[in-house]
Amino acid sequence: MAVRWLCSLFGKPFDGGKRMDHGGPPQQQQQHPMQQQAYQPQHPAMIRLYEIQKEVASLGPQVCTFSGLQNDREYKRLERELTQLLLEVDKVDTEGKAELQAARKRAAQEVEGMLRYLEENATHPSRLAIEELSREARRLVDEGVVAPQRAGGATEISDELVDALQELILKLTQVKTGGRVPLRKARYRALTRLCAVQDVIEGRTQQQTLSLPLSGDTHEAVNCINQVMVKVSVARSQLVALLMGLSGRDSCAHLSRILTEMQVELDALDVSGNAAVRNYRKQVVEEINGLLKHLDLEGEGDDTRRYDLAQNNSIREIEAVRGHVSHLRGEVLRHCGMGELSFRPKAELQSLLTHLDQVDTGKNPCIREARRRAVVEVQAIITFLDLREALCRRQPGPAEHPSHRAVWLVLGSLSELQAQVLGFDGKRADKSYMMLEELLTKQLLALDAVDSQGDEGTKVARKQAVKFAQNILSYLDMKTDEWEY
Repeated sequence: MAVRWLCSLFGKPFDGGKRMDHGGPPQQQQQHPMQQQAYQPQHPAMIRLYEIQKEVASLGPQVCTFSGLQNDREYKRLERELTQLLLEVDKVDTEGKAELQAARKRAAQEVEGMLRYLEENATHPSRLAIEELSREARRLVDEGVVAPQRAGGATEISDELVDALQELILKLTQVKTGGRVPLRKARYRALTRLCAVQDVIEGRTQQQTLSLPLSGDTHEAVNCINQVMVKVSVARSQLVALLMGLSGRDSCAHLSRILTEMQVELDALDVSGNAAVRNYRKQVVEEINGLLKHLDLEGEGDDTRRYDLAQNNSIREIEAVRGHVSHLRGEVLRHCGMGELSFRPKAELQSLLTHLDQVDTGKNPCIREARRRAVVEVQAIITFLDLREALCRRQPGPAEHPSHRAVWLVLGSLSELQAQVLGFDGKRADKSYMMLEELLTKQLLALDAVDSQGDEGTKVARKQAVKFAQNILSYLDMKTDEWEY
C-alpha cells in the first residue's frame, strides 16, 4: 500500500493525523477499511473502493517525488488521473450504510490529499524561486553562449557571465526546501545542470588562452584535428543549450553519438613521430571527454537520491568537524570570560581547516557551501584569538598617532562584540540580534569618522579594521540565515 511506501520514503512514522512531517501527503488509515467488518470485503462497494485505493497507491511514488511546475505535462497527467479517481470514488454506491460511507470518505480524503500535496509542491514559494533563478540562468546563457553560436559568430565567454552564473548557483544553494523531497529534488536538478554549464563554460574560457589550433603546415593530421576542434566548439554550445533546456530539437543521445564519432575520427589519425601534434590531439580528446561526462544528467534527478544530502558521507564529515568547532568555541569563550588567555587551540583549529580542505565535495554546490560555512566558523575563532592576542601585546608609545590610537580603541570594542557574536545562538527577529547588528554598524561609522591626517599606518589599520567589522557582520548574518542542505 502507499502508506508503507510513504513511510519508507520520509523515514517518519504516521501519527494517525492528516499530514506527514515535512509537508508530506495525508496519511492513509492504519487499518484498511476492508478489515473493519468481517462481511464487508464481499460487498461490491468495498471491492471497488479497494481497487481505487490500489490505483492511488500506484500513483503515490510519482506524486511524492514530482518536482516540476503546474504547466508541466507530468503534473497535468497526475492531476488528471487523480481527479478521475476522485470521481470514481464519488460514483461508489454506499446504499446508505454507515460503514461504506465512512470507507468512501476515507478514500476520497486520500485522493484529495494527494492532489493537495501535488499542488502545494508545484506552487511552493521555494519551487517558484528555483524556477525564477533557473529562468535567469537560461537568459544569461542564451544571450552569452547559445544565441551567438546559432548566429554563426564566435562565442566569447566574458568574466561577467562566469561571475553571474556563480552568483545564481550561490542563490540556489540558499533556497530553503523545508525537507520536502520534491523541493530538494528540484533544487538538486537545477544546481547540477547549472554547475555543469559552469564547468563547460570555464573549460572554454581556459581554451581561449591557448595558442591553438596548430598550423596545417606542421603535420598532415593537423587539418583534420582543426576541423574536429571546430565541431567540438559547436557541440559545446549544443551541450550548454541542452543542459539549460534551450534546445528543442537536439537530445543528449544524439549529441553523445556525435562526440563519440569525433573521438573515433581522432583515434584513426596517425600522429606518430610528432609530440606537438600528439599533445594537440590529446587535448581535443580530453575536451570531448569533458563534454561527454555531462550528458548523463538527463535522468540523474529521477534515478538517484543524491539530493538527500543528510545521508551524504561528506556532509557527515563536515558536521563532525562543526561539532568539534562548536566545542572549541565554547571553551574559548568560557576561558575568555574568566580572563584566561592561555587557552589557544590554534593548532587544533588549523588542523580542522586542513581536514575541511580535504573533504570531497564531488563538485556538488551544496556540499561546497556547507564546507565553506564550516571554514568560516573555524576562521572566526582564529581571528578572534588573534585580535585578543594583539590587544594584549599592544604597548602604545607616546609618539603613537592619535588617529592610530582611535582605530585600536574601535578594535577593542569589536573584540568584545565578536565574543558576543560567537556565542549568539538566536534568530534575526531576536532583540539581541538587532542590538548586535546596530552596535557593529556603529563601530563601522566610528571607523569612518577616523581622520588619518595623512598617516599611512592609520590608513592601513583603519582599512583592516573595517574589513574585520564587516566580516563579523557577515558571520552574524550567516549564523542566522537558516541555511539548509
